[in-house]
Amino acid sequence: MTDTPAIPAPRKVTLYRNGSVYTAADPFATALLVDGDTVAWVGSEQAASSIADASMEVIDLKGALLAPGFVDSHVHLTETGIALDSLQLGDVRSARELLDAVAGSTAKGTVLGHGWDDTQWTDSALPSREELERAAGGRDVYLSRVDVHSAIVSSSLAATAGLHGRDGFGAGSQVKRAAHTAARLAARQLPAAALRGYQRRALTEAAANGYVAVAEMAAPHIGSVQDLQLAAAWNSGADAVPEVLPYWGELATSADQARSLLDSLGVPVLGLAGDLNMDGSIGSRTAALRADYSDAPGERGSLYLSVAEAAAHLSVCSLLGIQAGFHVIGDAGLDAALEALDLAAADVGEQRVRAASHRLEHVELADADSIRRLAAYSVTVSVQPGFDASWGGGDGLYQQRLGSRRDGMNPFASFYAAGVPICFGSDSPVTAMRPWASVRACLQHNNPAEQISARAAFLGHTRAGWRAARYRNPMAGQLVPGAPASFAVWEVEELMVQVADGRVQSWSTDPRARTPLLPALDTGSEPVCLQTVKDGRELFSNGSLRG
Repeated sequence: MTDTPAIPAPRKVTLYRNGSVYTAADPFATALLVDGDTVAWVGSEQAASSIADASMEVIDLKGALLAPGFVDSHVHLTETGIALDSLQLGDVRSARELLDAVAGSTAKGTVLGHGWDDTQWTDSALPSREELERAAGGRDVYLSRVDVHSAIVSSSLAATAGLHGRDGFGAGSQVKRAAHTAARLAARQLPAAALRGYQRRALTEAAANGYVAVAEMAAPHIGSVQDLQLAAAWNSGADAVPEVLPYWGELATSADQARSLLDSLGVPVLGLAGDLNMDGSIGSRTAALRADYSDAPGERGSLYLSVAEAAAHLSVCSLLGIQAGFHVIGDAGLDAALEALDLAAADVGEQRVRAASHRLEHVELADADSIRRLAAYSVTVSVQPGFDASWGGGDGLYQQRLGSRRDGMNPFASFYAAGVPICFGSDSPVTAMRPWASVRACLQHNNPAEQISARAAFLGHTRAGWRAARYRNPMAGQLVPGAPASFAVWEVEELMVQVADGRVQSWSTDPRARTPLLPALDTGSEPVCLQTVKDGRELFSNGSLRG
């Protein structure tokens, strides 16, 4: 007796119509057909009427925008989940308010919090470890600064984590560098179920904001290998969540050591890159600068890797054909990374270095010569527009820490002009996963010379994110027949074409431009996500499309 072959389940077919579809295939498209996990067709309303039949689900977009799903090119899932579910300290404006928040915490274990920013306080004095201890009633306290490159901790956590004598531990409650790493890891000693719960919280937040993929920048100073493994496991599980593009930021010293390291992780990663820190952050004054911080004479930040270490890492990864990369923020940090690229090219050949598509995260302070050198090595730069929106204006963080150097921060237009591959992310939880706010930050950069168009910004938040990760499907990030059906549907007030050049008309609805339209982002409100779909599978819906 022979077994009867299983009959495959029919693929679900869905027709979206009566909206606006952002596609290069047809700038006037109002409808899109999804067959299984693939875009089967895009076109006009008239054609949609001839295609629709009883075998498919038909969704009336009611004028909504259907556009490629966003890719966040730099996130920390567990950290984001913890930040969302712990004390929210972004609105705190004094040490007293912060202590009150700690005292009001209902946490049974360590009191966790995120987002305090002393540059926003009238008096920047931080509470002492002892004051935190008293406010928490003896519980351990770990409160990360908004940039997550330093934190304030209680006396008990300092003792538990063995911070005394470590680099970055002083008389006050703020810990940096090695002391901060030890404090964070001590505060993150959580069971697998808790880690997974925090990651789920972050992925749910991402899906509700139109993201179909996130690049998880794991590293041993941020979390454990188990944390990375749990993050990568979402891709093979039954849960409908955004795809996780995993990186691991640990130094490679030789080809054999790198292979052993990659094997020991237990899950495939896209590269030994991401938050492998060359330096720190502007806010914590740990980003490596060529000249002193304006508000701290004598301080120039820290280099966490030597040029020789970075060069060896780049050489090894280039030989193995995998992405290497570093977290780089200050100009001196970038100088070190570029020197390392030069040494690696001399060691293994410039072609191998270019072919590996290495990436640098943040690259906030870059001059014209540095940008030219990045382009020569085809290094992708992963940047965070929310940084400029949060800290670039008026008497904000950049002005306080850097003075006139703030004009050279986050040079998006200069990167594009020089041909540097660029993609965008949030660095969540440092800034929120709000993609349209991030696109708007590109249009409204605090330095007008570095503003870019909405179209360039949108592509940098979508298709470029897939390319930066060297994704297996080259059609990802666009909505054309044969491409993955990965998109989000948005309720928008108005659709327009926007450019960043104030010398010409900024907004246009002229159909002769043959440019797909994007939401107007100067209306005072952001588009509302109605649905997020990845490979034909619904990740999020607010229910209105089927209401």
